[in-house]
Amino acid sequence: MTTSSINTPSGGRPQHYRFHQGDRVLPFAPEEYDARLAGLRSLMADAGVEAAVFTSMHNIAYYSGFLYCAFGRPYALVVTPTQSVTISAGIDAAQPWRRCHGDNITYTDWQRGNYWRAILSVTGLGKILGYESDHLTVAARMQMREMLQPARMIDLAAATMAQRMHKSPAEIEMICAGAAVADVGGYAIREAIRPGTREIDVAMAGRDAMELEIASRFPDAEYRDTWVWFQSGINTDGAHNPVTSRTLQTGDILSLNTFPMISGYYTALERTLFVGEVDDASLRNWEANVAAHEYGMSLLVPGVTCAQVTAKINDFLAERDLLQYRTFGYGHSFGVLSHYYGREAGLELREDIDTVLEPGMVISMEPMLTIPEGQPGAGGYREHDILIITEDGNEDITKYPYGPGFNVV
Repeated sequence: MTTSSINTPSGGRPQHYRFHQGDRVLPFAPEEYDARLAGLRSLMADAGVEAAVFTSMHNIAYYSGFLYCAFGRPYALVVTPTQSVTISAGIDAAQPWRRCHGDNITYTDWQRGNYWRAILSVTGLGKILGYESDHLTVAARMQMREMLQPARMIDLAAATMAQRMHKSPAEIEMICAGAAVADVGGYAIREAIRPGTREIDVAMAGRDAMELEIASRFPDAEYRDTWVWFQSGINTDGAHNPVTSRTLQTGDILSLNTFPMISGYYTALERTLFVGEVDDASLRNWEANVAAHEYGMSLLVPGVTCAQVTAKINDFLAERDLLQYRTFGYGHSFGVLSHYYGREAGLELREDIDTVLEPGMVISMEPMLTIPEGQPGAGGYREHDILIITEDGNEDITKYPYGPGFNVV
């Protein structure tokens, strides 16, 4: 254990210190993080930023590898032209250091404001600071101004998001592995589906299969946050509806959603299924959504904008008198992503996003139609594949089959 502190209060209890023990284990090689930090420092230089203070889970994980568990305490990553330092709470001991690239400083609870004093020990007073406007709270912004006395504050949220949109070969390898794990969960769920089984039982089968697969593929990783949303009947009307104890019945529409989490990287598989049989009205809706899904995947090529893809799928559904049943965008970026923290909102298939698709981006195609209760074929229909944008098109890395031929179980 090594310690250092500034302005240690009387009694010898430090405001912050370094606690480094054990072997370092990271999701990627040090060179991967060095490349990310080099890109960040270029952005900082262009903006005139002397020190960047990141507070979000996604940016801290992207630039350092450390994925924090806040539990009411703040965390940070401070990047200067020469340093990269994670700031973590004493409750975590040396785990943040073992799981981060660069340096780590632990702050203590003994005096209010020690978190900011630890950050100050890296930034110094009166600097031009970069920050994340989409994450820093009003209270934290006030504390930053008081404790660090920045000469100026410059928002880096959009610039860092743009950097994260373009995946490195190592990231794409991780995402491909995650997609394969999601498929494993999908097959386990399919095997567990039968009349009389509860949603929660089916969901647990998929989650357990994925966690075992992740442990097999990544024996040195931390295991947390992998989950399943498995909905049936009316519960399929929303894409993010929680699992319940509803019992499956013959003829039920089902929504399979598997979400493996590997070192902060989320992937997903989402499929429509039916228990035993599917009525004619439901089959028509299902086949129409599958057609929209296939059409949408064909549109994901370099040079097209997110808004253009969206408009074309809108037209496709409108021609079939189904557009009014669409409930959200048609897809989004993949990478450092979770239901707890942000994603690259600038790479979503929506009407108001003009980002141009480029090779190295990773994006989903996931059209969903929700037919209200009381109408023929009521329920939520959703398919979801993950695609890598290539030089001349795309590569679909989701392998679990979609459509009625395989998913009437």
